[in-house]
Amino acid sequence: MADFLHPDNEFLRKVITIIEENLSDEHFEVPDLSERMSMSRSNLLRKVKKLSGFSVSVFIRKVRLHHARELLAEGSLTASEVSYKTGFSSTSYFTKCFREEFGFTPGEGKKLGLLAAPVKEEGEKSYFSKLPAWAIGGFAILTAAILFILLVREIPPQHSLDKSIAVLPFKNDSNDTTNVYIINGLMEAILNNLQKIEDLEVTSRTTVEKYRGVNKTIPELFRELEVNYFVEGSGQKTGNRILLTIQLIDARNDKHIWSQQFERETEDIFKLQMEVAQRIAAEIEAIITPEEQRRIEKIPTDNLVAYDYYLKGLDLTKEETTAGLTEAINYFKRAITEDGTFAQPYAYMAICYYYLDIFQANKQYGLEINTNADKALLIDAELPESLIAKALFYMQDGQYQLAIEFFEKVLQYSPNSGWVHNFLTDIYTNYIPDTRKYLTHALRGIRVAVSDQDSTAASFTYLHLSNALAQTGFIEESEKYVQKSLDYNPNNLFSEYLYSYIRLAQHSDPEQTKRELMATLEKDTTRLDIIQEIAKLYYSTGDYEESWEHYSKYLAIKELYDLDIYPGEDVKIAFVLNQLGREEEAVSYLEAFKEFADQDPSIYRELNLCAYYAVMGDIEKGIKHLKAFTSQKDFIYWIVLMMEEDPIISRLSSHPDYKETINTINENFRARHRETRKMLEEEGVILSGKRRQW
Repeated sequence: MADFLHPDNEFLRKVITIIEENLSDEHFEVPDLSERMSMSRSNLLRKVKKLSGFSVSVFIRKVRLHHARELLAEGSLTASEVSYKTGFSSTSYFTKCFREEFGFTPGEGKKLGLLAAPVKEEGEKSYFSKLPAWAIGGFAILTAAILFILLVREIPPQHSLDKSIAVLPFKNDSNDTTNVYIINGLMEAILNNLQKIEDLEVTSRTTVEKYRGVNKTIPELFRELEVNYFVEGSGQKTGNRILLTIQLIDARNDKHIWSQQFERETEDIFKLQMEVAQRIAAEIEAIITPEEQRRIEKIPTDNLVAYDYYLKGLDLTKEETTAGLTEAINYFKRAITEDGTFAQPYAYMAICYYYLDIFQANKQYGLEINTNADKALLIDAELPESLIAKALFYMQDGQYQLAIEFFEKVLQYSPNSGWVHNFLTDIYTNYIPDTRKYLTHALRGIRVAVSDQDSTAASFTYLHLSNALAQTGFIEESEKYVQKSLDYNPNNLFSEYLYSYIRLAQHSDPEQTKRELMATLEKDTTRLDIIQEIAKLYYSTGDYEESWEHYSKYLAIKELYDLDIYPGEDVKIAFVLNQLGREEEAVSYLEAFKEFADQDPSIYRELNLCAYYAVMGDIEKGIKHLKAFTSQKDFIYWIVLMMEEDPIISRLSSHPDYKETINTINENFRARHRETRKMLEEEGVILSGKRRQW
């Protein structure tokens, strides 16, 4: 078997060669490698991760360390000299990384003769093969205890649950509830600092927040969250003093492994946040790179009044209401008045404005979103919130490719951001339709939010995965995840009506689907998405009177709230009105749809134009655009399921090329389905043995 520096894969060999050419340059990092490989960062990250199992930054570090081992084995250089030759500016950091990689320090390796690169014969499974050759037949040289240590250390460390940690909501020990936001802010800052450490797997704040005020034991939390360490904290602020008690618990045996009480002046709050995070990381032996150390030590503001306003605003954003967002913006503005170089308030103002504008037909805050995002980026271009804010501006502005670029930059600094994966799933299902990428990010969202059990957030994460699987034709697997989504939140109506469509795909019973959707609507009669789904279902079965009854309700609500959503429904509305003899009313909807279809940048543009010309009765143009759609592959399963029965598309059935074109579209889907099945199997997703016939 090839050693780490000489892999069998040609792509990895090229990556290693470029790293070797820049081995002594401590500043050579992921962006430089991306440029040299002539690849986008996101593509490089995905390919290296798939081929090696490591992130790009970890892979670069491993190449440096394996070269360092070779140099140390030669014996002519000191550990300090080797560290600088392999791109480590800090000898202590080099020693720490070296021990983490190989199980011993450079000094221990030299003293015990462990520096020779381990060799493993092809097909050999035993860990003994990772020991130096002299050790295999000479166990009498070492005591049993030392041998055991060497065996364990020689097993290459894997990025697994070994260093997984959850920071539970801190408790306010004071009777003064007005200071709760400070204790909450401390908890979030410490959690954010831990999230900057790549060697840790840190559960998101959204996940742990549901345990606030919940009386559960550590073993119970261990089973639910699947992490090995918990941080518990409690504190209070009295005058200008902060008293904070922190406990680190090994969840596997429910033992406290570290506890300390901190008492600090308010002006030392940033040092306190930094110190606690570093102590926690040290206790579980997590590696902190110099770059991560720099980010942790970075003080967001020197102005404590500004920071206090920021924490108050941040606390209000969690309410997720218009009033809460508006009040939060006012606090962020006060923070900026106190310190105009404080990045976080600018970023969160942009985020709040985005959510105030969401779903509105006439956007009011585009300028505010963009201006505040740019100011945040100018102050701190590595701050995840700054990047998210800019991505949200591009979302609102319809520049989705640029939004993707900024969201992917966030993942470089915060790879476990379920929030970002959910945004990307939204883009890839609604704006730049791509079923493969939608499914990929839905899978990643599950993995980073796997501990979000029993929470609303988890329900939506599982909904995304269920929907992605359904869109790619994996109906049985989709059913499993939509059931899980409803188990976590029975009131998730999105999941409820997705389940209705899954059953429609399984049983082909539209009448039952109508009854189920009507029952779902009764739970919330204002749900515009459900109303239009019901209208669409009646349209598809030729019941145009019932279809119009629901479309008219849908249009009334859209007009009342001035909503700019579901422009694709206009062609069906026009068709329904035509079938009811209301041709003049249909014209405006058909014209609006044509304008939408002409400007549609998605893969469905040709299909939309096909529908327009079919309604217009222009069969030749309709078929022309339907044929053009055969160049697409990443379209959703519902098109395959419903196209031939669709009242508009079926108007083209008299054309001699119609059946062959439909067959080509179906075969394109089947081919992509097979490719996706292979990808899912590689990702470890358990698929049913059934293969659907279309």
